[in-house]
Amino acid sequence: MQSASTAAEPGNRRILLVEDEQTIADVVRDYLLQAGFQVDVAGDGFSALRLAATRQPDLVILDRMLPGLDGVEVCRRLRQSMSVPVIMVTALGTEDDRILGLEMGADDYVTKPFSPRELVLRVKSVLRRSVKEFSPEPPVELAGFELDPSSRTVTHRGTPLTLTVREFDLLAFMLRRPNQVFSREELIKAVWGWDFGDLSTVTVHVRRLREKIEVNPTKPELLKTVWGVGYRFDAKGDGHGGH
Repeated sequence: MQSASTAAEPGNRRILLVEDEQTIADVVRDYLLQAGFQVDVAGDGFSALRLAATRQPDLVILDRMLPGLDGVEVCRRLRQSMSVPVIMVTALGTEDDRILGLEMGADDYVTKPFSPRELVLRVKSVLRRSVKEFSPEPPVELAGFELDPSSRTVTHRGTPLTLTVREFDLLAFMLRRPNQVFSREELIKAVWGWDFGDLSTVTVHVRRLREKIEVNPTKPELLKTVWGVGYRFDAKGDGHGGH
């Protein structure tokens, strides 16, 4: 059985690249191969789902606009069958389009035109957070949650939660710092590792996380909004929800 650090190395990580523009697919594939990753390429949504099922990739780079089945629907179906991290690539620059991809479960997104080097860095960043480390942070037990970073599993009052990579990281960060308020800028740096970025990314992930841990996501008792400042995990919250 390979060690966690070995599993984190690019050569042991398989990327599924879903892109219908051949020129872009060739360039991105070459950059990923040069970085040491194993790469499978799909040119449409249905092929992507078949390859994901058979090849079991460690991460999916998914174009938003695809023939037959668009990237948002592919992401939604992937989320139903596996917990693989997804980076959405979109030529649609509006905030609504980016938010739609995040709401379907994408862990990250890159807007075209993009730098292939930046994309490779994003891939490495997401993979680092999705793989076990030799010395993970200790487990957390708080407000009915039991979170184990080494296995990346979390239960709420005994019920297992299915979280994306970023949702898990966000919950782990907040559980370790109960009753502290963090701005979206602080969260995007601490949880995503970005010095700058679209702050709506944080907003969407907070909303998605609330849907999984709160009794009533519209009136959160655990992950609360501090208006004009940011978010706080309230360890005193009752929070008998979760599913």
